[in-house]
Amino acid sequence: MTKVVDGYLRSPLSGIAPWILMSVLSAPGRFEEAVCFALGLVLLTMWVGARRGIKIHALDGFGAAFFVVLAAVGLIASDGVIDWMEIWAGELTNIALAVFVVATLIARRPFTLPYAKEDTPQEYWTSPLFMKINYVISAVWAGAFTFSALVGFIGDAVMRDPGNFWTGWVLQLAATIFAVSFTEFYPDYAGAKFAASQGESEPAPSLLKLIDWLPTFVLVAGIFGWVTDSIPDAVGIGMIVVGIIGSAVIGRLSPKTEKAST
Repeated sequence: MTKVVDGYLRSPLSGIAPWILMSVLSAPGRFEEAVCFALGLVLLTMWVGARRGIKIHALDGFGAAFFVVLAAVGLIASDGVIDWMEIWAGELTNIALAVFVVATLIARRPFTLPYAKEDTPQEYWTSPLFMKINYVISAVWAGAFTFSALVGFIGDAVMRDPGNFWTGWVLQLAATIFAVSFTEFYPDYAGAKFAASQGESEPAPSLLKLIDWLPTFVLVAGIFGWVTDSIPDAVGIGMIVVGIIGSAVIGRLSPKTEKAST
């Protein structure tokens, strides 16, 4: 259990999780609850990390400040402002995080860098490969947050449905899960490619690992949407069938792909 906690605290996900929570939970009638949960999670992460001897990262501090401001708004703002925030808080959250990540890229300090240094010997911190991996992963996260903000905007402004099943939940969660999957996949992939360029033989992970989560995600989303009547029965059943078939296909292809890559 300790290894799991330390692994979480040393990964970028620990800094991103409160933002994801805020974006997903934020909806009409739930603004204050979403802010409280997000602020509570970021403070808990910082407290546990400090007790485990893990440094507080810039993303943690930025998140704490951002959610404190939102909490203050929830306490003192008028009902009209609260109503507006209930609709747009998710998009504001994604935009703020995307801007933060892009700013770290412009400053040549990718936000994943401090987390990566936690598990990487110091002699590699300035290597081109190490820096490239962090630039690419940070850019993917920036893209995921920007995508989430855009689809959320479509749901709120175009469809006028802040709680839309697709724009408010499924597409945003899919973007986040893809970024998490890429974060786990890319270091080994980039390392293998670099080794190959140096004439060394190192097995590269299968590209299939980038999407091996997708069938299960479609299956779960289909069940959830069907049970909650968020989507038509036919769509829910279709997603469940696609998820089951997709899982079987991924299961059959994965061993062959991994064997081929070695």
